[in-house]
Amino acid sequence: MVRFWVIAIVAVVVFTIYAVVDCALFDRSRIRGLPRGWWIVVILIVPIIGGLLWFLVGRGRPLRFGRGGGGRRTNAPDDDPEFLRRLRDDAEHEERIRRLEQELAELDSDAPEAGQRGDDALGTDRRRPDGTENPGNPGDPGGSGRPNA
Repeated sequence: MVRFWVIAIVAVVVFTIYAVVDCALFDRSRIRGLPRGWWIVVILIVPIIGGLLWFLVGRGRPLRFGRGGGGRRTNAPDDDPEFLRRLRDDAEHEERIRRLEQELAELDSDAPEAGQRGDDALGTDRRRPDGTENPGNPGDPGGSGRPNA
């Protein structure tokens, strides 16, 4: 008979500690009935009944998001209007970039070759005002020893 009482007391102590820790760590928005501190007092003063009351009454059920469920509802990404709007904006932006790159490529293909006009790869005319070629880059010393401008 002594073994039964020892096991029962150990079980009550373990249950009480579990209930207190659960109450202390439980989400504040889901606690029902009493404030958290009062629930801990009830669990400690009346160990078995307080713990049972905590698990049956004080612990709120998880929020449901089905029909009739209240609270904030989260959407999957493909159901979220803000996410879909951002995808549409990104697609429009990518399409705009693609069109601009295509126009730029068409403009590049329409331009005469650099060697035909005396232009370099950047499209700048390398001829001097007197019509002769300027062999150096701007800033390089020319034939007179002064930098070309």
